[in-house]
Amino acid sequence: MASIPPEIPPERSLIEYPSAFPIKVMGVQVDGFVEAMVNVALQFDPGFDRGTVEQRPSSGGKYLGLTLTVTATSREQLDELYRTLSTHPMVKVVL
Repeated sequence: MASIPPEIPPERSLIEYPSAFPIKVMGVQVDGFVEAMVNVALQFDPGFDRGTVEQRPSSGGKYLGLTLTVTATSREQLDELYRTLSTHPMVKVVL
């Protein structure tokens, strides 16, 4: 079981909030993958602009990498966004 990282006090955080924060997501290239990831991003950043999603297919075309740049407002928001993406059935990897 994965351990929970120690809490970092806000004054020691390397991220200033709010800020544009890119998250990379990879999954099998299937219909609905991009829209599903956009919907997750919108849950955590209601102002998320779906037009900013960057897409990169794998060399064989089986997988699709996405970069979702959300407006990060807190460590808690980012942690929950990563958890939600990581447990999504269409997602293979989140960075």
